Amino acid sequence: MRLFSFRIFIIICLLFFLFPETGQSVEELHVSAHNAILMEQSTGRVIFEKGAHEKRPVASITKVMTAIIALEHGDLNDQVLVSERAVHMNGSSIYLEKDEELPLEDLLYGLMLRSGNDASVAIAEHVGGSLEGFVYLMNEKARYLGMTNTHFENPHGLDEKGHYSSAYDIAILMKYAMENEVFKTISNTKSYQSKNRDYKWNNKNKLLTQFYEPCTGGKTGFTNKAGRTLVTTAKKDHLSLIVVTLNASDDWNDHMSLYENGFDQFKLVKLDRKGEKTFMTEGSFISGYLEDDVIYPLKKEEQTELTKQAILKGETTEKEIGKIVYSIDSNPIIEVPVYRYEKESSHFLTGVIEAIKKILRFDKDG
Repeated sequence: MRLFSFRIFIIICLLFFLFPETGQSVEELHVSAHNAILMEQSTGRVIFEKGAHEKRPVASITKVMTAIIALEHGDLNDQVLVSERAVHMNGSSIYLEKDEELPLEDLLYGLMLRSGNDASVAIAEHVGGSLEGFVYLMNEKARYLGMTNTHFENPHGLDEKGHYSSAYDIAILMKYAMENEVFKTISNTKSYQSKNRDYKWNNKNKLLTQFYEPCTGGKTGFTNKAGRTLVTTAKKDHLSLIVVTLNASDDWNDHMSLYENGFDQFKLVKLDRKGEKTFMTEGSFISGYLEDDVIYPLKKEEQTELTKQAILKGETTEKEIGKIVYSIDSNPIIEVPVYRYEKESSHFLTGVIEAIKKILRFDKDG
């Protein structure tokens, strides 16, 4: 009997070993990174974080900001003259030559795929008028995006006093950058052939090129002070996620682990439909409308805990008459504005009246 019980015990242990539990909460995951964040791309909901607001050197993922500033202030067809300063940059390079001219578009691919420090300086001098002028634009954009733990000193990310960011700020930056269609295309490109080169530039982001099919883009980085840094994006079943890791010894696996748990446990849920809404306040009904569907990433169990509350301004002549606050377990997660609703019939009636006036004026003039 004891021998039989011992055999059963051994079989159970083997089953646990061969088929480990896969339902681990994403919040409990272990990552090698000193700092990390997993964010849903459309809403900015933070699903996982580890020291996400700590100021850290971030190395070449700085170049996400360099790229977006160039796209917003430059022209892809511009011919960029390469300076001696750009040619003599240390670190990763696309091997530009002094007085060489390349389209800004080519330099952006060299910047994002091969992490060319020489490309970053050539871009900065051309778009910003000077390195200093370009860095000013970078910091202004960081301020605009609410990157409160970020300050840039250069366009390439090499270690420099006063050059830092945080995992959260880089995620906010990547969320913004992925709204730019050209950036999205460049970030998602596995290789690029410049007309000025005999060879292709292959993307250093192995999550995109080798390891993880749902990956849609990203940027790698490394310096001795920053360690390995990585920002990537991925999409599965309409859910788009962003992962940032700073100083990570096993960043590829960190990203894949966070993505798989995020995709497994969260899905986009429609909390409300756009269009007309009727609210009751102080014994009377008020009509309003939502401009867009309200969509938010939720866990399955969170969907049963969801509540919403309309907060109206009362009598007002403003277009915005209030807001709806959506909460999980009494904790607000998102709020959306409610706008004054004007019935289509009133628009139709106004149009008819105007048409009659025009006819009457025509008859009078005739």
